[in-house]
Amino acid sequence: MSMKKWTDEELIATRDNMEALKKRQENGANSKLGLLTALIGALAISTGVAFIFLDGVDVLSMILIIMGAITCVSWFKNDKVRRDNITFLFEINKEIKSRKLDKSVKNANKEDKQDSDTALKFQLNEGASEVEEKK
Repeated sequence: MSMKKWTDEELIATRDNMEALKKRQENGANSKLGLLTALIGALAISTGVAFIFLDGVDVLSMILIIMGAITCVSWFKNDKVRRDNITFLFEINKEIKSRKLDKSVKNANKEDKQDSDTALKFQLNEGASEVEEKK
């Protein structure tokens, strides 16, 4: 996917969304829960295999193996998506740096703030002059 055709606003909005997602995923409970899920899936697979060796092929053993495999696969896909998102965020930041948007966006935000401060001061001065005219 080429980000060369993206507008500056799209890049910045996507970067902000991806950074928020990354912060949410890096919370301690979220990452620990993912590892616990993978561990439980592996434990279910190994328990199912052990039951097959001890009791023979049984429906319960097969269910344990299938459920453990599904759990491990879902964890693996989730981890792969997380790594892909981090790589995508890196590419977005690289494109933003190549366009030098960080500085221009910060400057634009400063100018907007200065303009709004100037407009606010003008409105206050205008209101004060109206009050003086009424007296």
